[in-house]
Amino acid sequence: MKAITYSAYGTPPALELVEAPLPKVGPEEVLIRVKAAGVNPVDWKVASGYLDSTLEVRYPVVPGWDVAGIVEEVGEDTTDYAVGDEVYGYVRKEWVELGTYAELVSAPVRTLARKPRGLTFEQAAGIPLAGLTAYQALRRVGVKSGETVVIHSAAGGTGSLGVQIAVALGLRVIGSAGAHNHDYLRSLGAEPVLYGEGLGDRIRELAPEGVDAGLDFYGDGVELLLSLVPGQGRVLSIADQDAEAKGAKKMWARPDTADLTFLTELADAGKLSISVEHALPLAEAARAWELSTSGRTRGKIVLTV
Repeated sequence: MKAITYSAYGTPPALELVEAPLPKVGPEEVLIRVKAAGVNPVDWKVASGYLDSTLEVRYPVVPGWDVAGIVEEVGEDTTDYAVGDEVYGYVRKEWVELGTYAELVSAPVRTLARKPRGLTFEQAAGIPLAGLTAYQALRRVGVKSGETVVIHSAAGGTGSLGVQIAVALGLRVIGSAGAHNHDYLRSLGAEPVLYGEGLGDRIRELAPEGVDAGLDFYGDGVELLLSLVPGQGRVLSIADQDAEAKGAKKMWARPDTADLTFLTELADAGKLSISVEHALPLAEAARAWELSTSGRTRGKIVLTV
């Protein structure tokens, strides 16, 4: 099969399109014919060595954790799916080695759910990690219907899904973004507020009664959110390595079939859409990473296979 690989840390990593061995399919796993693979910042951060102290990496690495595709084979004692089923998932395994930037990937069933019927494979591939991150972050800060949440970097891949999930949960959402993304945020159900100097004052003006929770999806918003949110344990960052030392929560999304199924149900009900800004062929993975590292992409980047 064809796959993208790298064999050493690098900045930028040296990605190659190669012929790779077919993955083995173990018990409680399925083999997926990949239709699209989502691109996430963590993919190139791992390849650059930023997470070497956290993640076990075994070379050569096929990067990627997000996938949407069709079940081609089921492993022993695997009854969750059948050949031909359309699935998607956040295929994070025990170590980084055999990822989703390939024609085929083996995936534990605990990392998968059925693909939303109304989404293309490209759209579905953009949901798993970002959607799970947003949903699990909202639950981690204990949001309740009727509360107000501030989402910092609300127009990005994780933020845009977070806005929609929060709205579906009955929350009032204030989302920070550049002015060019404000109409987009309004279309998702958020009240946009201009990112940059004076952000705190603009949020207080929008919500003089205060806000209940804050999510930092960029990495530079923890102190601001802590100054706005009175409750303990109700500010969380996915990108600030010092979030806990500052008094906020920090989290990694975890693969979870039930949570993915919830996102599928939202999508099938028309309450969760995904903006795919760039859909590039597998061979252009390096270009996809260039776009991702720019930090200026609205919505998601995916690779088509």
